[in-house]
Amino acid sequence: MARIVTKPDTLNERNQDFDQQVLTVPVFLNSVPKCGTHLIRNIFRMFVPVNQQYHDTFIQIPVLRQHVGAFNPLQPKLSWGHLLFSDEACIALHKAQHIVVVRDPYDWVLARARFFLSDNFQGNLEHLKAGQINLEEILNMMIFGIHQKVPSLADIFDNNAAAWLGTGVKLVRYEELRDNVVNLDSDEAESYFRELLAPLNLREFPADWRERIRVGADREQSGTYRDNLSNTAFSIPNELPEQQRKLVDYAAPGLRTLLGYNE
Repeated sequence: MARIVTKPDTLNERNQDFDQQVLTVPVFLNSVPKCGTHLIRNIFRMFVPVNQQYHDTFIQIPVLRQHVGAFNPLQPKLSWGHLLFSDEACIALHKAQHIVVVRDPYDWVLARARFFLSDNFQGNLEHLKAGQINLEEILNMMIFGIHQKVPSLADIFDNNAAAWLGTGVKLVRYEELRDNVVNLDSDEAESYFRELLAPLNLREFPADWRERIRVGADREQSGTYRDNLSNTAFSIPNELPEQQRKLVDYAAPGLRTLLGYNE
């Protein structure tokens, strides 16, 4: 079983710096893996009392039955995970505010490779770090998967994102979230975050919302932020090579358009 090694954050303590409003409805932050999970989670944590945050586990299908209490409308909680589309997941989330976070599939390939090649990821892919496979081959594995070891890009986006669309979920694109964090003092950012945080049903939008977001978005609080991943075995480019872009389009035709990533 894979292990992810990260340092703990201090956001539960930082949460006490702000006056918190009681959460009145369950909210679930669902994300495609490697799509800014920690960023959106940590921002939302600054607007919800710690005792209403579900820290028991990162909710996924194998543990869903044991943790359906996270979505109990009588005891509202903020929870998070990678919950793929299924009949059980739909039933569990029936009364929850459901947010799905995605990322441009081109950049997702690079983020996935960067994570698997880091020392923070420990699993059945250690051999990829030995230098016997070139970077282009690794990127292709991120796109097409590795037989019986790693699912393909299409499988992950189909089940964790595309299948949820049109069911009442709120779709969030990582790039828009990131850019509004960077431009936090703009009027556009205020409009963006008011809408992003609307599922919390806040009685009053906090006057100190910018400071809360700055604390939650602090890169030092995210163990899987790219600059916090240690000893990557390869130099991962900032942009996906043209050939691999064509392979993404071949492997998952129409996906980028469906998610709103139009050229």
